[in-house]
Amino acid sequence: MPRKRTRRNEPIELPILAVRDTVLFPHMVAPLFVARDRSLRALDEAMARDRTIVVIAQKDPSQQEITPDDLHAIGTEAAIGRILKMPDGTVSILVQGQRRLQLTEVLQEDPYLKGLLLPVYEAAQKKTLQLEALMRAVLALFEKCVKLSKSLPEDVYIAAMNVDEPGWLADLIASSLDLNLDQRQDVLATLDPTKRLQKISIILAKELEVLELQNKIHSQVQQEVDKNQREFFLREQMKAIQKELGDLDVQTREMEELKKRVSEANLPEAACKKAEEEIQRLAIMPQASPEVSVIRTYLDWLIKLPWTAETPDNLDISQAARTLEENHYGLPKVKERILEFMAVRRLAKEKLRSPILCFMGPPGVGKTSLGRSISQALGRKFLRVSLGGIRDEAEIRGHRRTYVGALPGRVLQTMRNAGTINPVFMLDEIDKVGTDFRGDPSSALLEVLDPEQNFSFSDHYLEVPYDLSKVLFIATCNILDTIPPALRDRMEVIELPGYIEVEKLHIAERFLVPKQLQENGLGPDQLRVTRGALMRLIREYTREAGVRNLEREIGNICRKVARQVVEGKRHPGRITERAVPDFLGPLKFYWGIAEEKDEIGTATGVVWTWVGGDTISVEVTLMKGKGQLTLTGQLGDVMKESAQAALSYARSRADQLGVKANVFEKTDIHIHVPAGAIPKDGPSAGITMATALISALTNRPVRREVAMTGEITLRGRVLPIGGLKEKVLAAHRAGIKTFVLPRKNQKDLVDVPADVKRELSFIFVEEMEEVLNNALLDSQPKEKPATPRGD
Repeated sequence: MPRKRTRRNEPIELPILAVRDTVLFPHMVAPLFVARDRSLRALDEAMARDRTIVVIAQKDPSQQEITPDDLHAIGTEAAIGRILKMPDGTVSILVQGQRRLQLTEVLQEDPYLKGLLLPVYEAAQKKTLQLEALMRAVLALFEKCVKLSKSLPEDVYIAAMNVDEPGWLADLIASSLDLNLDQRQDVLATLDPTKRLQKISIILAKELEVLELQNKIHSQVQQEVDKNQREFFLREQMKAIQKELGDLDVQTREMEELKKRVSEANLPEAACKKAEEEIQRLAIMPQASPEVSVIRTYLDWLIKLPWTAETPDNLDISQAARTLEENHYGLPKVKERILEFMAVRRLAKEKLRSPILCFMGPPGVGKTSLGRSISQALGRKFLRVSLGGIRDEAEIRGHRRTYVGALPGRVLQTMRNAGTINPVFMLDEIDKVGTDFRGDPSSALLEVLDPEQNFSFSDHYLEVPYDLSKVLFIATCNILDTIPPALRDRMEVIELPGYIEVEKLHIAERFLVPKQLQENGLGPDQLRVTRGALMRLIREYTREAGVRNLEREIGNICRKVARQVVEGKRHPGRITERAVPDFLGPLKFYWGIAEEKDEIGTATGVVWTWVGGDTISVEVTLMKGKGQLTLTGQLGDVMKESAQAALSYARSRADQLGVKANVFEKTDIHIHVPAGAIPKDGPSAGITMATALISALTNRPVRREVAMTGEITLRGRVLPIGGLKEKVLAAHRAGIKTFVLPRKNQKDLVDVPADVKRELSFIFVEEMEEVLNNALLDSQPKEKPATPRGD
């Protein structure tokens, strides 16, 4: 039922529909979407009454919850037509504007907005010449805009031609143009029809300037495109004619040659597509352009990289084992891991992912040469890249082609030299990678050394994925501490702890001596180095985990003999243990040896160093004083704490040990570990310090043929330690007969050579009392008591 019309100036009450992104003009039909609860209730109220509502735009379209202050003053009365309910709960309505209304008061806010509005009537306009001219000018501008714009249909102009009222004409054009919300509201709020039409005239003039400029730009672009298309068409015609005549120009021959190389390179789909795009760019580019050389270099890299070429693996396990044994002595864990990889690859074939190995060990133990032996055993090519000192991420990923002289990173450069996609790739000194303002190369290595990612390695220069999943990566490092945890987690770390004496002796006999004889021009009949001489070189002239210095000393002897041969002098054909000082001078290092006699306050311990195991003596002296403890010998914090724990244990067991408690208050204790120039640290000397201290307190000598290692607790428990193999060998070398060690380390004796275990007596202990029972003799009376023993 239609609403009863009110008097001309009588206010009316209507539900308010607040809209955010549109302005409704009188006489215009527009669709609206209603989603907010208050708006839906206002719509229900209007439908229940007379299908009439007032549409008012918000001042801030982004505001969800509005108040009366957020609404504009001028809105439009609208008749509601079609209503559609959407699946998401919103409502789509079709409304037609009726007349302008001015909001004078908001009567209610909940459950919906309801306002008191005053109708705005336009005064009848006389058709003056000025008004007629303005309407014609507006229509002429609007006609030009419709012709230039793709978004304005011609029907809009036809409708505008049939409008006689200036206000209605202005509303029609304003609703058709793509104006922002503020411009539309400004037109709606202009109540005088003539002024409203003048504003539309200004807006149309600006819009026409923009459309003319846009059309001009479009025409210029189209002309350029047409010109390029015409040139391309003519060039293709010329190529066809030259091909028929058998007279191709240089550029055409180069393009054909490049296409042939790309087809023969058997590139993956992505790389082939990229190469074809670059060839097309190169074909239409002038030869004098500087970009030509950049594209040619890029295509050359793309073609010469190995994409599918693969070296067949040698999966003969027995032959590989023989190759590894011939090239390297010892290192059983590394050899076992490589043979396992070959066995699994033989069974799994293409499904196996190549492991990422990391050889960790001190310098000179043969990490790099072991990588060469692995490549030889597998029958693969060997590549090596030194990462020491690299600080630029581009060294790994390359530079983008926008840079002058850009190249791929070292990974792809090395792969190009290899010519296959499955080499043995050694990343040497991975712990020496640096970081600065140019990036973090170790982070770039995360993708290279991750089997989950490196099948599509992305190089900045190449810009197409490259498959590195078939490469056997082997990294080397001296320590793991400087390698980032994320990178360390991607690698399978295999520790090379260093060679023991026996291993060095075998390496020298099998590899180093023959190599140095050959390099210095000597034959086996001219010079022979005895086993005793080699052992003396190892013990007294070198101190290292590897064998580099040992090889240098052997080479030094060979050079001196070679000089004697050349000068015609009499030279020894056999280097014995006694002859070594004649060639190399006095000994350079002293190895630990057992004590000469049983002494009070002196115990023999065994330590692990980066060059192997060695024996040390712990000395304790008691003096009259005030109970102070002095520690010397350049001890680390952990070793100092072990000394404190040993002293606390002795004080807590004073009654059981036969030491009066007040002796600790009147005696200064000095614990010293000789070789003070060498830093020492670690908990394994705990029971040695406790034994020497208790020996001094109880006046009981320590057995000279006993050496010990183990950590002590305050309760006297003996805890396990590390590096047992090297420590046992050092004790054996020093002439020790009995070796005291923690019971939990008994399982570690499996790595100790059998002949060493036969010559040593092992005592496994769990408590400090067991250590004392096996290490201390009965007490001896003092001729001159130098230290107080209590009252």
